Amino acid sequence: MAGGSDNGRDIIGGINVTPLVDVALVLLIIFIVTAKIIVMPAVPMDLPKAVQSEETQIIFSVLLPLQGPALLDGEPVPDDAALLQRAREAVAKDSGLRAVINADSAVSHGRVIHVLDVLKTAGIIHIAFGTTPEEPAR
Repeated sequence: MAGGSDNGRDIIGGINVTPLVDVALVLLIIFIVTAKIIVMPAVPMDLPKAVQSEETQIIFSVLLPLQGPALLDGEPVPDDAALLQRAREAVAKDSGLRAVINADSAVSHGRVIHVLDVLKTAGIIHIAFGTTPEEPAR
């Protein structure tokens, strides 16, 4: 008989590969669907493009230490009104101004969001947050 035996001692002459193909196709579909998610960055970024540019990009740097006033390009800013005024002056000179907020890791989230709101009020639309890469564990 083909495929069956009366006494159970016959050798099966063929292997059914249908389940193997089914599993392989399911895994292929899963990899195709998840590959797009893995390749896409979590936060959309607006990166500048340049081949050989001669223009220098001006960065509006805001530092938020844990203690003391905010620092604008290394100089202390006494309050939010002064930060807003200087940000508006910088936007008037360069409409494509980019700002970077560097906040101490212990600074409250509310303070960072408040500075972000002040910069957006001044008209700065390109804002980034500065980070320091972690050292790999040894």
